[in-house]
Amino acid sequence: MNYSSPLIRAVLIRRYKRFLADVTLPDGTEATAHCANPGAMTGLTEAGTVVWLEPNDDPKRKLRYSWKLAEINGALVGIDTALPNKVVGAALQAQAVPALAAYKTVRAEVKYGENSRVDFLLTQEGLPDCYVEIKSANLCRKAGLVEFPDTVTKRGAKHMNELAAMIFEGHRAVVLYLVQRTDCATFAVADDIDPAYNAAFQVAHGAGVEALCYRAVLTLEGASFGEALPIVTR
Repeated sequence: MNYSSPLIRAVLIRRYKRFLADVTLPDGTEATAHCANPGAMTGLTEAGTVVWLEPNDDPKRKLRYSWKLAEINGALVGIDTALPNKVVGAALQAQAVPALAAYKTVRAEVKYGENSRVDFLLTQEGLPDCYVEIKSANLCRKAGLVEFPDTVTKRGAKHMNELAAMIFEGHRAVVLYLVQRTDCATFAVADDIDPAYNAAFQVAHGAGVEALCYRAVLTLEGASFGEALPIVTR
């Protein structure tokens, strides 16, 4: 997946109201960029952080810039929580996710559970239907380790419960974490940040929900689906 326009280097002034960020552009002027991330973004919002913005000329959009990447100690970190679904969706369509490559039909945003929509429903004759939830991971509190979530997520816990319910109905269920950092090589659930999510994860995993983790290959030109990363249990 390539960005629609070349990214512009800027410097972060502040992130506020979750979805807004003030930045300094290369010519010294200030602008407000859209921040597509409702999470805490721990370690990514300090003033002076180098950020990369995607410009647009769409008159229907209120903001001309979208914040896509942060640069932390030379590493790129994806902050757009919508990107993982695009990257993983393309990989699923191409049957490029090794653990799920047997499925040829991929449908997005299919209703299931209690008033929810699963990110992807995979089907293939002769195989159980497979329900897949995608999670974006970019929290790093220990060198080389990325975690999810970075804040309390009742919605995330609900998803784990709903995936477990699909197992009990005879289907296959998967939670896939896409790591949006170039400086991390292992993954863990942040059990101290959201014990309720961790509990739901543990119950679901024990019921048969599969946990997968893959890297997003991030560059200033775009993002693609990368290699599998190990999940650390605590």
